[in-house]
Amino acid sequence: MKLFGPLYDKMLAWSSHRLAARYLAAVSFAEASFFPLPTALLLAPMALAKRERAWHFAALATVTSVLGGVFGYFIGAFLFEPLGRPIVEFYAAQAQFDAVQTWFGDYGAWLVLLAGVTPIPYKLVTLASGLLGLPLLWFVAASVAGRAAQFYLIAGLLWWGGAAVDRQLRRWAEPAGWGAVALAAAAYWAWR
Repeated sequence: MKLFGPLYDKMLAWSSHRLAARYLAAVSFAEASFFPLPTALLLAPMALAKRERAWHFAALATVTSVLGGVFGYFIGAFLFEPLGRPIVEFYAAQAQFDAVQTWFGDYGAWLVLLAGVTPIPYKLVTLASGLLGLPLLWFVAASVAGRAAQFYLIAGLLWWGGAAVDRQLRRWAEPAGWGAVALAAAAYWAWR
């Protein structure tokens, strides 16, 4: 059953939509504080579809992601019980959130930078940053550095690789997509 190849084609078509930049901004903002889908899922096809605007898309994703991170920071600082805790519970991420809080003792703002470029859930770090009182200036600086590194790397690789990257993505869309589903299912069962 082919699912991820046609989905990839659909994402490329959507990325050329006249409102695609607004969708990227909304997804990037929301992903930083509460939304589950990574910004890269929209940024990558947009950078491929309109390579001349790849740097613009990376900048837009960076700015809106940091603003979303500040939103998450304020949820953690002022509204953790009514909003932050339900977000953590929705993702069944209490153990991860506890680990993030522990890591803050050792790494502080470096953890924010690391979460900006790694699979550490950035939304958990934004909530924990506010909850634990990381200085806002340090939070913003680390967020800008981390998120820009991720988004400009993605845009740069797609700008540079262009058609060759597109061919490889088409070739590996099905196995990579089903592999991601298998990993997600395994992670879900492991956390239960």
